[in-house]
Amino acid sequence: MYLTRTLQNYIGKASDQFPVLLLTGARQVGKTTILRQLADKDRTYVTLDDPLVLSLAKEDPALFMQRFGTPVLIDEIQYAPQLLPYIKMVVDEVGKPGLFWLTGSQQFQLMRGVSESLAGRVGIVQLYGFSLREIEGKGQEVEPFLPQADSIQTKVQNRATIDLKSLFRRIWRGSYPMVSISPEIDRDLFYSSYVQTYLQRDVRDLAKVGDEMAFVKFIRAAAARTGQLLNYSDLSRDADISPNTAKSWVSILQTTGIIQLIEPYFSNVTKRMVKAPKLYFLDSGLCTYLTEWSSPETLEAGAMSGAIFETWVVSEILKSWNHNGKMISFYYYRDKDKKEIDLLIVQDGKVYPIEIKKTASPTNQSIRHFSVLKKLTLPIGPGGLVCLATDSLPLAENIHSIPGAAL
Repeated sequence: MYLTRTLQNYIGKASDQFPVLLLTGARQVGKTTILRQLADKDRTYVTLDDPLVLSLAKEDPALFMQRFGTPVLIDEIQYAPQLLPYIKMVVDEVGKPGLFWLTGSQQFQLMRGVSESLAGRVGIVQLYGFSLREIEGKGQEVEPFLPQADSIQTKVQNRATIDLKSLFRRIWRGSYPMVSISPEIDRDLFYSSYVQTYLQRDVRDLAKVGDEMAFVKFIRAAAARTGQLLNYSDLSRDADISPNTAKSWVSILQTTGIIQLIEPYFSNVTKRMVKAPKLYFLDSGLCTYLTEWSSPETLEAGAMSGAIFETWVVSEILKSWNHNGKMISFYYYRDKDKKEIDLLIVQDGKVYPIEIKKTASPTNQSIRHFSVLKKLTLPIGPGGLVCLATDSLPLAENIHSIPGAAL
């Protein structure tokens, strides 16, 4: 079963504009599936996971290019960066859009090779796991999220509510396509295999980690800090590694699409703000697996339920923008007086504040720190409190509650 992805339209635009399309993202988010679904019948598919094909690509890239003519979809291009100069030669000779579709799971290696060989010739697109709307079969209806009252009210009216149990089951299972839409798939077995594959392929290639158990301990410690300020000293102490190693391994988690770091908002007026980024796992299911929540019920009732709900909300908002091909600035606010706002979306010179709370009874007490934004030099747009309420209600002037199911 194929579910329509929000990113489809943007992929089409990028392919019509550039001779090379590069689709990146973490493993198992559906990169190959979406491109094979969109490909015309005359586009050849070749995967570098095939050892024989990979050997040819590495040892004789010129012959590889002759054997697999354009248009072509090459899967896991990072395994054979030797192909990139030859792709450049074909592109410069033919000069047509849509010649090469490439996928890759290791952005660091990819970006280095792409910047050297394909600058100006490649459209780079990133795919995340399923959004809630995509799981519901409404991927083409997703728009970039802003906390605007009319838009939120329309979403609330046009979709069925999701009860607490069902929502936390979605959060617990996560957004990777295989496990999120197939209830017969054993969730723990999926994530156990995922972690092992991730360690054996991506991590080994990027960092050559000698002690895999040390890295597993580290990634579990990182998962326990989702939705929190990133303190490298505390993280390294809990993982029993050096701070420099912790910084290097956090970079690997970013590079391979496992986490997102959101930086604090700074301006000349807000010099007293905290400088550390906030860490978020991009897949709530992986995060709950690593932190050992055995069921949606224990997760919802547990000590991390608020942090993981926030993690899921931030991921949904990021997907709404990135899957529409929109690059946007996301920040958080926190000053040394511990006044904090979970998320600031900055668009067209305007700040949209968002607070995230696991509550079904929102009050204006939850948005009391929004008043600190008056110090900023930018105009302030509508704000919202994303929560578990079933309706959107006004909390203050230009600020509404937002049901999590209406993202």
